[in-house]
Amino acid sequence: MSEGPGDKAANEARADGGHVRTTPSSNSFFSDFWVNFVRWNLKAIRNPFVVVGSLVQPIIFLVLFTQVFGQIATSALGSGGGAGGITYETFLLPAIAMQVSLAAAAGSGIGLVNDMEEGMFEKTLVMPMSRSAMFLGKTAAEIVRIVVQIAIILALGTVLGANVATGFLGALGILGIGILFSLWFIALSNIMAIVTRDQESTIIGANLLQFPLLFVSTAFLPLSAMPDWIQVVATYNPITYGVDAARALMLDQDVMTVIEVTRFGGIWDTLVPAIAVLLALDIVLGGAMVYLLNRASSSAVQ
Repeated sequence: MSEGPGDKAANEARADGGHVRTTPSSNSFFSDFWVNFVRWNLKAIRNPFVVVGSLVQPIIFLVLFTQVFGQIATSALGSGGGAGGITYETFLLPAIAMQVSLAAAAGSGIGLVNDMEEGMFEKTLVMPMSRSAMFLGKTAAEIVRIVVQIAIILALGTVLGANVATGFLGALGILGIGILFSLWFIALSNIMAIVTRDQESTIIGANLLQFPLLFVSTAFLPLSAMPDWIQVVATYNPITYGVDAARALMLDQDVMTVIEVTRFGGIWDTLVPAIAVLLALDIVLGGAMVYLLNRASSSAVQ
């Protein structure tokens, strides 16, 4: 029986003490992509604490916030305008979905630092493999985990009483927003990893960005219920745009208040500017990450 390109690439990724050795060869772009996709998924399977840890914290936030602050927050929603008439579970669920994306994306940089500390990063850089395929394979493996985790959060949220007004297609849209939203933070966490080459610094940097940005966005309360200075910060906070895009799909209505857009109509007045902002961030930070990766590759070869 002939061996397909996927089987060939998978055979070139051999487990060895928690690592995967990639056999140098003149692989195609897809083979290089597949080898790295398999390698990073195997690393995640062998270290499930990172995957589970990035999921448990948002679940705790979802359960505690809805159960402890549910009634108070629902009253705030009713008086805040724009999002009245819905439960806090429904309002909060898109924010928790984006928090899952952030937590999982932060693990991307941590995984890269582990590769550096174990010497795998330098070994892969000097291999005859496509740098783009290496990065895309790693990112694709992380996106698979992000999609699974967001799906779990959405299922748990519906059990707690949240309602996706746009139905199954809306839930798929939230998954898509989660992917788009995660890419800029995946790139940023990898930038921190390449610059610091230290696991503790990468973890601290990711956490210092995650939690303050979450609380000075529209994640937990509508913009009108926040102090004036937080409203200003939220306008320039990328988390606001990811949360608002997911929330528009959740509620089937235009929810963006940080900027006023009226030319598209309905939820598209939220989705179009939010997606544009996230795409711009993905391109800028992704480009910076690729540049640093190529520079690190050149240094490794020298």
